[in-house]
Amino acid sequence: MQLVVARIGRAHGIKGEVTVEVRTDEPELRLGPGAVLATEPAATGPLTIEAGRVHSGRLLLRFEGVRDRTAAEALRNTLLIAEVDPEELPEEEDEFYDHQLIDLDVVLADGTGIGRITEISHLPSQDLFIVERPDGSEVMIPFVEEIVTEIDLEEQRAVITPPPGLIDESEAVIASARDEDEAPGAGEEAHGAGEESSGDAGEAPRGDG
Repeated sequence: MQLVVARIGRAHGIKGEVTVEVRTDEPELRLGPGAVLATEPAATGPLTIEAGRVHSGRLLLRFEGVRDRTAAEALRNTLLIAEVDPEELPEEEDEFYDHQLIDLDVVLADGTGIGRITEISHLPSQDLFIVERPDGSEVMIPFVEEIVTEIDLEEQRAVITPPPGLIDESEAVIASARDEDEAPGAGEEAHGAGEESSGDAGEAPRGDG
């Protein structure tokens, strides 16, 4: 089975290096020196990784036969594709490959159907499920623990607990109106930005390989 593991970005420097948008949780395995990768468009490849390094938090790769900036820039936007055994599983229990998640049914905790996962979008901050609704529309669901509470590969479903407005925009409008109604009025004390508050501000992304 073939999986997209990276997209080539801009050329870096004058010796053939390119920046890479990583689309795998296992870059050491998929994008290490000596790896031979198919490409999209196919005519660009296959490409063999000669060397790699991290620069300013970004992965840089150099391919065999690519020796200058002009050749590197010609690879821009090329997708890098690895051949993966369909039976292979990620090392971490809560990680999944794209092919395991594609076509899963997305349901609420009470079993209400939302749609079907058609694509996984790997962003720098988090991964997103692209879910096709029964009416043909699409909704994007962040792949984070607070929202995606269960991945059941045997039942072929992903269980979600979406916040108001994620699935139904009208819920967000209602919630916003409720907040305005409950805003402190004259004589009431409003808590400002200078006061301390508790709670976690961030969410840790989970995702695919």
